Formats: sequence, structure tokens, C-alpha cells
Amino acid sequence: MLSSLIPDHWKEILKGHNSQIDQLGEYLQKRADQGERILPDKKYLFRALELKPESVKVIIVGQDPYPNVSDAIGLCFAVPARKTGLPGSLLNIQKEIMTDIGSTTTADGDLTRWSNQGVMLLNRVLTVTAGESGSHSKLGWQEITEKIISHCASLGAVGLLWGSSARELAPVFDRESIVEGVHPSPLSAHRGFLGSKPFSKVNQILESKGKTAIIW
Repeated sequence: MLSSLIPDHWKEILKGHNSQIDQLGEYLQKRADQGERILPDKKYLFRALELKPESVKVIIVGQDPYPNVSDAIGLCFAVPARKTGLPGSLLNIQKEIMTDIGSTTTADGDLTRWSNQGVMLLNRVLTVTAGESGSHSKLGWQEITEKIISHCASLGAVGLLWGSSARELAPVFDRESIVEGVHPSPLSAHRGFLGSKPFSKVNQILESKGKTAIIW
């Protein structure tokens, strides 16, 4: 049962979606049994939910996992720490942090430093077929992740929403708790992501709520 992998502190919130999650799990298992590589590995599937709901200060919403085994780790935009070769979107994120804040603690791509401060890194779609970006976009994950995001928003989390898929969720946040913008992908970043200063904007909102700013 795929729902059994949900961290305990989210089980009650998502219990209404258990059958949907388990049906998805059965469907994906059948595809895996036929030789399809499903990413990320199950142990990472609900990794973003390791954060307790009341601990979430900011939600960054991604699209779907990286379609390669080494980078699909259950946290949107994040990769295992390394010295070179960051994905294009993550590289643009790092560039913008440097322009916006002037320094970063995550130049190696390891964004767990953000998670440890209360930043949820959640993809709208939680799985993907290896080598095929967007391949699971019609399986129904969005309904489940919207429930997660809506719950965090109701507790006052700030939404950092890049790109059209993420921005569909703007209505679940208080108007003063959203930072929206262009997706950091190399295909679109030049259309407004670079120079948008989203990280300082998020910190300003957090501080206005009496919360500690994120060390990006």
C-alpha cells in the first residue's frame, strides 16, 4: 500500500486520498513490473512530507521529478550535493540567489539546508518515467499535492510559485503570502525569473509575520 509510506504526521490530513494513492501505487507497480523505471525510488516518494505541517514556513512548488535516477530524490529542484553540473533550473536559482541575496549556502545543489529551515520542496506531480519529463502529469497527483499545499497555506505558509503549473495554486494562499514568477528553466528564466528577487521577497513576508528569514 503506497499510502503506508506517508509520514505519520500527514496521515490524518491525507486519509481522504488513501484509496487514490494506493490505486496510483498499484498502477505504477504494474508499469514497473513491465520494465518501466519509475522515479523517484519509493523511499523518496513522500520525502517532502518529512516536514511536519506546522513546521512549513515556505512552499516551493515544482512540476515533477528530474527524469534521471541520480537526481530524482523527492525534493523539487534539489539534487545530491556536487561540485559541478547542476541542472539548468537549479543553476538559474543559484544565480538569482547570488544576485538577490549576495550569498548562498546551497551552491552544491543540496537544498536540504532549506528543508531544515521549514521550506517544503514539493512537486505537483510526484513521479515520472525515467527519461520522460512530464510523463505522469495526467495520473492525478495534482489533487493530492494540492491538498498538502492547501493545508500548509491554511497554517500561514508562504507560497513561492514559479511557472504556470505552480501558479494555478495561488488561490489557496492569502494574497499577501505569495511570491509568483516565471519558471527558472533555461527555456523561460530570461523572461522574468532572473532579476525578480524572489528570495528576499519571501524573507520580507516571513519577517512581516514575525518569523525567521530563510538563509538561502
